[in-house]
Amino acid sequence: MSLVQLNSGQETERKGWPVKVYLSCGMEGVAGVVDSKQCSGPGAEYDQARELLLGEVNAAIEGALAGGATSIVVNDAHGGMNNLDPVRLAGEATYVSGRGKPHSMMEGLSEDVGVVFFVAYPASAVSPGVLAHTYNPDAIDEVRVMGRVSGAAGINAIAAAAHDIPVGLATGDQYVHSELLPLCPAAEYVEVKRSISRTSAENLHPTVARNEIRAAAERAVLNTLRGRPWPRTIIEPADLQVDLRTRDLAERALKAVRIPAQVSNKSLRTRASRMDVFQAFLDIVAETRRVD
Repeated sequence: MSLVQLNSGQETERKGWPVKVYLSCGMEGVAGVVDSKQCSGPGAEYDQARELLLGEVNAAIEGALAGGATSIVVNDAHGGMNNLDPVRLAGEATYVSGRGKPHSMMEGLSEDVGVVFFVAYPASAVSPGVLAHTYNPDAIDEVRVMGRVSGAAGINAIAAAAHDIPVGLATGDQYVHSELLPLCPAAEYVEVKRSISRTSAENLHPTVARNEIRAAAERAVLNTLRGRPWPRTIIEPADLQVDLRTRDLAERALKAVRIPAQVSNKSLRTRASRMDVFQAFLDIVAETRRVD
């Protein structure tokens, strides 16, 4: 039996060893980021936000490695998806970057991943979270996963569930937490800031935020090694409802979806396998971003 030393000094059986970590990162959920100018370049504000993001991503990597992770894949999932300096990524992490990824914020997820991390995610468009939006803010008003209002974290949890991989860690403001909790109740969560409004927050100091993320990431990997049971909340058939801004957008979205779906007023709803439902959502996003 292979053993791993835990923080408590006790030993436990390594279950599911080795552990590969998949980390998908946004930017709006970083401590210190509260303005859209910080989230796109060029400019000094964007450069600062990139540094803050890198600090939180590296903290999650360092914690995962301390917990026993053997490899890390980081998917840069914000904006142009090339916000991180690959040379400065901790742990010699593999870096998935650039636009045009078929699986968008979950590109690079594979069956050999042991646990998923969501770092610096925004809350859903209908929340008062900091810089809240749901994938495409110009077209999508509200998304429900299994009947629960969900932002990117809940939507992307569908892809993790499709591979039977737990979401072990998420970070952002308090609304990301409240939205993700019903779908991923066993995930570690670090509230790096408390939203005051969509453009203001009480932020943890970056050093404090990183320390908390590092500790939570370590716990998440150790939980995976221990074989901790993860509640299966996104079961099949998975249920997805997407409320679009207009009826026309809903009709366009319906034509793009490759599985049976129904439109009622501005809402599109579908029930199918988890991977099919996740792909249907990506098809909706792609279609509503397309310019005629």
